[in-house]
Amino acid sequence: MTSASPSKATIARSTWESMFDFLVRTAPAREKVLAHHGLTPNDARALSALDQEEGRTMSALAEEWACDASNATWIIDRIERLGLAERRMSPEDRRVRLVVLTPRGAEAREQLLEEFHQPPPALLALTRDDLDTLRRVLRKLDGVGRGEPDHRRPWESRD
Repeated sequence: MTSASPSKATIARSTWESMFDFLVRTAPAREKVLAHHGLTPNDARALSALDQEEGRTMSALAEEWACDASNATWIIDRIERLGLAERRMSPEDRRVRLVVLTPRGAEAREQLLEEFHQPPPALLALTRDDLDTLRRVLRKLDGVGRGEPDHRRPWESRD
């Protein structure tokens, strides 16, 4: 008697569970990076949502973070006290305040990303072929279902 092969949904669930579990298992390393910089996960989230040029309103941040505006304000207040962000008046409407990264905030974000992007030992233990396959498959997820453009570098494989 042969067993039926698993459905695509079953395989997708198992794959997602493995990805999710790996991210959870490696979270302490990211938390250590944040602690080294005196930041919280919410601080990192705020830094990733902001830039130096285009300001964001508190309501836009609250909507993106799916939280109450008062929570978004609390997060921005914290990174503002750290000198990582500042509020500015909107050039179109003086009643509106926009949040932008300071140069120090942009530098902090770059440092965090540099450290977060260091591969964990378990990933480095994979073979080059396995890493190539994993990278190729994960890149297929970029923009899937969102109609977003392909953000890969021109020299990177599009398989």
